[in-house]
Amino acid sequence: MEDKTPTAGKAQPGFIRRWWDQLRRPAPAMALGTLLAAGFAGGILFWGGFNWSLELTNTEQFCISCHEMKANVFEEYRRTIHYSNRSGVRASCPDCHVPKEWVHKMIRKIQASNELFHHILGSVSTPEKFNEKRLKLATNEWRRMKSTDSRECRNCHKFDYMDYMAQEPRASKIHQQALTSGKTCIDCHRGIAHTLPPNANETYEKLVGSMEQDHSSGLAEYVKSFVPQASATTIPAK
Repeated sequence: MEDKTPTAGKAQPGFIRRWWDQLRRPAPAMALGTLLAAGFAGGILFWGGFNWSLELTNTEQFCISCHEMKANVFEEYRRTIHYSNRSGVRASCPDCHVPKEWVHKMIRKIQASNELFHHILGSVSTPEKFNEKRLKLATNEWRRMKSTDSRECRNCHKFDYMDYMAQEPRASKIHQQALTSGKTCIDCHRGIAHTLPPNANETYEKLVGSMEQDHSSGLAEYVKSFVPQASATTIPAK
C-alpha cells in the first residue's frame, strides 16, 4: 500500500534547520518567555551601566578632573585633617557633598547639572573668578547642610555616640550644648575643609535667620489652611 503521509519520501530537516525555524516562528508561550527573559536581562544591563556611571561620578578623581576644583578647593582640602590624619580615615569630596541615600543622591546629581553648566561657561575658571563667587558658593552649601541637619557630616559624626569624657573640656562642653539646643555641625564647623570667604559668619547668621523666617511663614500658612476664617458678625444696633 502506498504511503500517503506528507513526509513520505522526504528527508527530515536537520537540527540547525529546526532550531532556526523555531526562532523564526516561535510558539506563543515561548515567544512571551523569550521577551520576558530578554527584558529582564536588558534591565539588569541597563541598571548596572547606570549605577556604574553614577558611582563613577562619586569619586574624588572625578571631582578634581575639573581644573576649577583641583586648583582651588582641593588644594585647601589637602591641608586639613579630613585629608590626612593619624588614623588614615579620610572624608573625600563625595563623602561630604553627595548624599548616600539614593533619592537624595539623585536630587543632588540633578542640582549638580548647574555646576556643569557653569563649568562650560567658565564662570569660575580662574582663581580670581572663583574667589569672586566663593561667598555665594559657600552660602549655597551652608543652606543645603543646614536644611538637612548636616546629613553628610552625621555619616561619621553623631552626638549620640560621642564619648564626651574623652574629648577636650571645651569641645565636650560645646558638643553637649549643641546636642541639647538642637544645633547642627555646620553651625560651628564652617571652613573645616575649605577657606572661608570674607564676611562668612555674618552671611551665615543672615542665612539662618532667613531660613527660620521662611519656615515660620510656611508653617503659619499651613496651619492657616486648616483653620476656617472667622466671619465677622454684625451686631444689630439697639
